[in-house]
Amino acid sequence: MLCLRYSVPLITKGLDSVKTSRSKSSFVVCGLKGPRPRYPRVWKTRRRIGTISKSKKLVDTIKGLSNVKEEVYGALDSFIAWDLEFPLITVKKALRTLEDQHEWKRIIQVAKWMLSKGQGRTMGTYFTLLNALAEDERLEEAEELWTTLFSQYLESMPRHFFDKMISIYYKRDMNDKMFEIFADMEELGVRPNVSVVEMVGNVFQKLGMLDKYKKLKRKYPPPKWEYRYIKGKRVRIRSKEVNELNDAKQLDEFNDVKQLNEYNDANEGEFEKVVSDQNSNDLSVKDESNSDETTL
Repeated sequence: MLCLRYSVPLITKGLDSVKTSRSKSSFVVCGLKGPRPRYPRVWKTRRRIGTISKSKKLVDTIKGLSNVKEEVYGALDSFIAWDLEFPLITVKKALRTLEDQHEWKRIIQVAKWMLSKGQGRTMGTYFTLLNALAEDERLEEAEELWTTLFSQYLESMPRHFFDKMISIYYKRDMNDKMFEIFADMEELGVRPNVSVVEMVGNVFQKLGMLDKYKKLKRKYPPPKWEYRYIKGKRVRIRSKEVNELNDAKQLDEFNDVKQLNEYNDANEGEFEKVVSDQNSNDLSVKDESNSDETTL
């Protein structure tokens, strides 16, 4: 009979060759296929530039330019030349930074450049552009933008656009146009804000239209509740309590200013005394030095 025997050292040698290191650094345990090696991804760049730093760099490059359209657009095109996709988040953060710094002309330039690229056509961008045009006293362009948006998005127009246009006309005493926009709000069923009701009511009182003022207050009474953010929490407060809080805050600010003025007045008197004493001391020192020179 044939008898096949396998030598023991061969089997042990094979087992030694099969052994693998099970250190956590070289393997990640997978539930389906067991441990698998993880290698560093060479094709990914380790140096990353965030959108905040990139938007800051964009703001710095824009601020150093003149108001020539070709120069600004050329700088913006060169800024995004190496991006595979349009950096929409970076541009939106740059617009927010420019808005905080009240750089209205730069906001108009960047927004129009972005819209010319076919990017960022949202209500937020249009509202930022409308606000910048109004603050830069370019009322004709703001009205043109408003009419195009209103004709295109008639039934889905956000309420803060109406509020913005009414506040623009209210500041410039353009009462007829303000009444037109308020009438459009009522036709479309958009409920006006408290500030809008107050502005329209003030105009009615100024023009002597007391009947319309009473109808307005009867139709849109002040709300019983208002929401405020106190220490990061949304709290519901009665409108009377809100007015009392505002009055108390204004009173505290007035008292702080009064105390500061009194302190400044007191310090000014002491400062004048110190200055007069110092001047007298300087004069006495000069007289002594002159007398010493004469004796010499």
